[in-house]
Amino acid sequence: MKIITGNDLKTGAVIWWTGQDWSIHVEDAADVGDHGEQILAVEDAALRVNGGYVIDAERTAEGVRPAHIKDRIRALGPTVRPDLTLKPADPNAGNWVI
Repeated sequence: MKIITGNDLKTGAVIWWTGQDWSIHVEDAADVGDHGEQILAVEDAALRVNGGYVIDAERTAEGVRPAHIKDRIRALGPTVRPDLTLKPADPNAGNWVI
C-alpha cells in the first residue's frame, strides 16, 4: 500500500491524502498505488500541500499505519508520552488556535 503525506500550508499540520482531499487523520489515507507522484504534482501545483511525499503503509486492525517509524510518529504523535498522541476520534483534533 502507498499513501501520501505532507504538511498543510496554512497550519503546518501533518496531512494525508484521502483520494479526494487532505485529512489530519492517517486512518483516512487512501491507497494511491503507482499514482502518488502524479497526484502530488497536481496538489503541489494547486498549492494545497507542502513537502508532500509517497510512503509505504499497511492496513491493520487499528487502521492505516505508515511502515516507517518516522512516518508513524508523524501520524500518531510523540512516542514518550501517550497523553500527547493525536487522537483521531477526537472531534477537536487539529483545531489549533494560531
